[in-house]
Amino acid sequence: MTLLLLAGSGEARQIATGLAGRDVIASLAGATRAPAELPVPVRIGGFGGVAGFRTFLEEAGITAVLDATHPYARLITERTASVCAAQGLPYLQYLRAPWQAELGDKWTEIACEDDAAIHIPLGSRVFLGTGRQTLDRFANLAGRHVICRQIDPPDAPFPFAGGEFLVGRPPFSVADEVALFSRLGVDWLVVKNAGGAASRTKLTAARHLGIPVLMIARPPLGDWARVDSVAAALDWARAL
Repeated sequence: MTLLLLAGSGEARQIATGLAGRDVIASLAGATRAPAELPVPVRIGGFGGVAGFRTFLEEAGITAVLDATHPYARLITERTASVCAAQGLPYLQYLRAPWQAELGDKWTEIACEDDAAIHIPLGSRVFLGTGRQTLDRFANLAGRHVICRQIDPPDAPFPFAGGEFLVGRPPFSVADEVALFSRLGVDWLVVKNAGGAASRTKLTAARHLGIPVLMIARPPLGDWARVDSVAAALDWARAL
């Protein structure tokens, strides 16, 4: 049995640790320039579409796939589930539970990035906790000051007027986020509902400061097997 672990999330690291010493290959998309090391063999980079992914599965002798990518990696997840179904390979998605609003939170759910401009008034200072990969989708936020935090230093100018990059590597404590948002004068926070405890600190900070949050809804779920705990994902992999 050779398991392909599609990694990238914090929980994928926990899964890799739990499977260390077994026949596992982890795959990272390469979005972060210097990812932390994993305790299993790692490949970095895309597969070259559906055909390339099928070729990799065959050449690497993959017999099962555990998808622990980001909850918003919709295209990767849909492609993987489809190819595995067609080739008769066991497939499981690990999908952590979404965040739920708590007392004092000021959340508004939106369907996509384009909808942010409907809610955010001109002149606002907007903090994007959504990463750089979807930054161009916020180009309609003209007339607001947009701050986009990313892990790696930018290799190109900000893609539209009125914005700036902020480089920072998580984790960030609630105190860190409160101090940052206060210093920057943040009026609005925009995030994806990624779930997980580590990155919720920005939401807790927004609640403490009374900052409204636009929460981008998760993509629709497909009809394939999934679990929402690391323990369940490990049980599935160990039972193969």
